Amino acid sequence: MRILHTSDWHLGRQFHNVSLLDDQRLALEQIIGIIGSRQIDVVVVAGDIYDRSVPPAQAVELLDATVHRICDELQVPLILLAGNHDGPQRLGFASRQLSGAGLHMVGPLWSVPQPILIKGDDGEVAFYPIPYADPATVRHVHGVEVSSHEEAMAYLLDQVLQDNGPTRPCVVIAHCFLAGGEVSESERPLSIGGADQVSPEHFRPFSYAALGHLHGPQFRGAPHIRYSGSPLKYSFSEERQRKSVTLVELDAEGKAAIEQIPLQPRHNMRTLEGSLDALLAAGKDDPHRDDYLLVRLTDTHAILDVMSKLREIYPNVLHLERPGLMARGDGLEVNCDRLKKGELAMFEDFFVQVTGDPLSPEQRQIIADTLDDLHRQES
Repeated sequence: MRILHTSDWHLGRQFHNVSLLDDQRLALEQIIGIIGSRQIDVVVVAGDIYDRSVPPAQAVELLDATVHRICDELQVPLILLAGNHDGPQRLGFASRQLSGAGLHMVGPLWSVPQPILIKGDDGEVAFYPIPYADPATVRHVHGVEVSSHEEAMAYLLDQVLQDNGPTRPCVVIAHCFLAGGEVSESERPLSIGGADQVSPEHFRPFSYAALGHLHGPQFRGAPHIRYSGSPLKYSFSEERQRKSVTLVELDAEGKAAIEQIPLQPRHNMRTLEGSLDALLAAGKDDPHRDDYLLVRLTDTHAILDVMSKLREIYPNVLHLERPGLMARGDGLEVNCDRLKKGELAMFEDFFVQVTGDPLSPEQRQIIADTLDDLHRQES
């Protein structure tokens, strides 16, 4: 059986107030081409279909057109899973009716494992989708005492193992953060203080683990425990990543052979650094000057209307930094590492600066719980 694994489409996303919908449309066209040319048996999208729980109409239209191409024109089953950016109830609307047409939309967490059975040349494979669910959701749905993402996922995967049995090939689909995973700036944290991390070992018994949430293609624990990564770059921290989809071929014994198929972006994403004059001169001969750009100017003097000057040559400059100008200030520096800290770490720094004392363990837990609640409301 040939499985195409992708995730984190984030349809409707904007980057520095620029809509990425046309970029996403081109990426999905490439994915549809791969499905047809490589004779894919089933497509798996492991969460974060949309960028927010109430997506814009254009994003819904793009998903509708993509689903029609895959399920109706190509006659390939499609499994879509709710991630932490998706609204699970909205995504799961009419899922029972749509499954008959080959579209399996998995929104809210199930109370009993519900495998999707797909027949291939070598027999039947069971696909078990586990939509994103924090520990509170697992406690509510299953009535079990779990206090971390680790405990919640361990419980859910144990339910899958018991339901599937020891012999049938099984693919588990999940949206989570594996311990040791390489993160990007564009991923919304699942919780505060490291409580979101799940051990890869829980996924080892399955034929393949199709994971979503981390935007860089990677595996953890074993090659068959894998993130496909997002089809596009969604932050400048991803500029060195090579975006792709993952082709998984399961043999009759359920062993996975894995191939990454690259995707070509409509606009690449990269960083330019140098003086304004040097960058403008180089841009005249730059065949990729339409890329989405972060520009770091090293000039130490003020420049009038610098963004307009840059955009005359580089039309898609999205962000400008002036480390050269900032260096002239009286000891004022741009500390990138500090800016990249999470909310909890930044609040701890602020608290020390204001009070002169660090947070107590009790105070730290109160702030972490508050931030978790805010993230949950935002999702």
